[in-house]
Amino acid sequence: MAKDKKNKPKKKRWYSYLGDAYRISKKTFSWTPWALLGAFALGIIVLLPAGFATGRWIIWSILGIILGVTFTLSVLIQLVKRASFRQIDGVPGASGAVLSNIKRGWVVEEQPVRFNVRTQDMIFRAIGRPGIVLISEGPSARVNRLINEERQAIKRVAPSAPVVVVKTGNEEDQVPLIKLERHLRKLPKQITHQEVAAVTARMKAIPTNSLPIPKGIDPYNARPDRRALRGR
Repeated sequence: MAKDKKNKPKKKRWYSYLGDAYRISKKTFSWTPWALLGAFALGIIVLLPAGFATGRWIIWSILGIILGVTFTLSVLIQLVKRASFRQIDGVPGASGAVLSNIKRGWVVEEQPVRFNVRTQDMIFRAIGRPGIVLISEGPSARVNRLINEERQAIKRVAPSAPVVVVKTGNEEDQVPLIKLERHLRKLPKQITHQEVAAVTARMKAIPTNSLPIPKGIDPYNARPDRRALRGR
């Protein structure tokens, strides 16, 4: 029994996660230490006028430190979030990894519904209040064929369901990976929750791409740091 306890991995403390977040950010953004230092200093500077006005330096200094720590943590959360997305940007299946973080109100396919082995272009499908959303990976002009194939398949089983296309990437008409989740949540709602369930049931009748995804291309191995994205 004692041996099992000895071999049991130690639970990470909260400061360990902060250290991980700092290392991830600094690896991508070398100026991370200066950004955090500036955020901390800003929190203190903001409350300096109150200290001058009241003469109560101790209380306002403590509040300034607390505010500085809050600013620092907020900046670190944003930096690690951007760093995590930048690390998986361009990796096949990266948009699927982002979609896996969207749970409430959405039904997301775990694997691409359309996939081109040669080009590694792919289409993911998410169903929510905006309707059936097709999320593509690949150059805008090249993914149109996969999008049209999926549109035709949807039309056969759910002809009245609204279909929205979101192209991810860094081209002019595409949505950057870091903005994908926010973009989906801002899409106008077109169907009810009951209709979401009905459309989801109908989508099961559509066969997914018969071609297997090549070994080594796993969208769910290309995850951004979930704790970082949730601010933990």
